[in-house]
Amino acid sequence: TLDALDAETEGMIGYLLQQALRNAARGLEVATLLTQVVVDRVDPGFARPTKPIGAVYPDRAAAEAAGHGEWSIAEDGRGFRRVVPSPDPKRVVEIGVIRHLVDAGVVVIAVGGGGIPVVEEADGSLHGVEAVIDKDLATALLATGLGAQRMLLLTDVDAVHDDFRGPNDRAVRCGSPAALRALSLPSGSMGPKVEAACRFAECGGEAVIGSLDELPALLAGRSGTMVSQRFEQLEWWTSASPSGTGS
Repeated sequence: TLDALDAETEGMIGYLLQQALRNAARGLEVATLLTQVVVDRVDPGFARPTKPIGAVYPDRAAAEAAGHGEWSIAEDGRGFRRVVPSPDPKRVVEIGVIRHLVDAGVVVIAVGGGGIPVVEEADGSLHGVEAVIDKDLATALLATGLGAQRMLLLTDVDAVHDDFRGPNDRAVRCGSPAALRALSLPSGSMGPKVEAACRFAECGGEAVIGSLDELPALLAGRSGTMVSQRFEQLEWWTSASPSGTGS
């Protein structure tokens, strides 16, 4: 089932990250925690599958054949892929365990891939559902639950862009949640990251979106897009790419 595949993926990626972090910083205590995330069984996302997963097929017929006619299929730029529900995350089940580990000085790898989607019954029991939770929204939920002051969303672009790679491309330096939400952003890539950053900022934190390769510059405020309630409107970098500009 898809929830079991979510768990397998979370464990596999967590193992790779855990080993790499430990090898890079000897003596660092690192733990990967399989994390269940509660979703609402009547979330409208279950009726509108949108999250692409799995292989890319050259045409719709090939994708439908691979799924034996049981998959929802959608075009995904390079071809066609299976799409599954992506309900909104409501609660991280293991938040208390994560908090204990963090308080003990452990670096915790959690909610990998968005976590394992589960629904909660009236008696408190949990069971998995066929879905994939957006990883950025799950990260915001986790960061808020831990009372974090800053959340970094690391990706392969240097910042949030308006009209990305278009004739009017501009990179956002900082802005309020309301101002960021007013931008027209791709729902399959930057859109969820901005929404996650806005949710975290609305809870009093500061979110930064930018490139993994620019991590030191992100932390120093020399790159990326910062989202906080202390900003009233959007401010722009002076060039389309903020990397290394510092202006």
